[in-house]
Amino acid sequence: DCLLSRGLGDVYKRQPNHKRRVNPMQEADIRRTNLSQLLRRKRCLRVLEAHSPISALLAEQSRLERGSGPSLVYDAIWSSSLTDSTHKGLPDIEILSPSNRLHGIREIFDVCSLPMIFDGDTGGKAEHFAIHVKMLDRAGVSAVVIEDKCGLKKNSLFGNAVSQLQDSIEEFCEKIRVGCANRSHEDLLIIARCESLILDKGMDDAIERCLAYVAAGADGIMIHSRKKDGLEILEFARLFRRHCPRVPLICVPTSYAHLSFDELEGAGFNAVIYANHMLRSAYMAMRDVAVGILEHGRTLEVEPRCLGIDEILDLVPGTR
Repeated sequence: DCLLSRGLGDVYKRQPNHKRRVNPMQEADIRRTNLSQLLRRKRCLRVLEAHSPISALLAEQSRLERGSGPSLVYDAIWSSSLTDSTHKGLPDIEILSPSNRLHGIREIFDVCSLPMIFDGDTGGKAEHFAIHVKMLDRAGVSAVVIEDKCGLKKNSLFGNAVSQLQDSIEEFCEKIRVGCANRSHEDLLIIARCESLILDKGMDDAIERCLAYVAAGADGIMIHSRKKDGLEILEFARLFRRHCPRVPLICVPTSYAHLSFDELEGAGFNAVIYANHMLRSAYMAMRDVAVGILEHGRTLEVEPRCLGIDEILDLVPGTR
């Protein structure tokens, strides 16, 4: 089962950027359509965070060959507000708007053909969200996820340890409707992220909200949980599937990292997002190398932890 049945995967054939033959508008349309096609064609998608062009390239080129069956690949990339802001040394408080992040998106799209799911935080005011949807639509983003919180955004994994406010069902449904009305293609998916479990509002509140969001026009649901045993997220999937057997359901297993992709797929999820691991792993490697050079006064001892010069020259097409 190839990653992309048609579209950019066929057109690019890993050509250097200057040899690509697709005009920007056609490229945006193809990229946007591919995620919708993948959700229809595959039971569950693997999605990896990419905060820079090089991390997006690594996501696209990562492949695990198996003795039988198709190779394992990533189907899409996740543009995380957490990693985008952290990458710039800024707090994760919705300080970067979608317009601030557009340049980075375009740089990623210059080198990577995978469809992108964009973390839109709360979406801001409905009037602002309408404009941002149009911007992201033109850029070729495939899906926009907005969470049902309001006020100053704080990272969800803090839970109730910090002050976090959940939007009313009515206000958030209106924001969903505004987003849907301002896209030029239905292939740009508007995904509603529910924070009820994060804020300890209970399973009934989470189900009630998600059903309302689907009725308001959300193309999919992302359910978030910080419970480490994973039981809460599996129970939500079971209950949600009773009401919405075909609506795309997405999870982010940062807290319940022991649950495998196969287990989440079997529970009814249609996409699993590994939402911050590329930046987290890069940070640890860079920190250890920086300290190691200070410790030894040379780079010999840290060379085994660094990509070889020949490998980095071969990583990006067209370098040689």
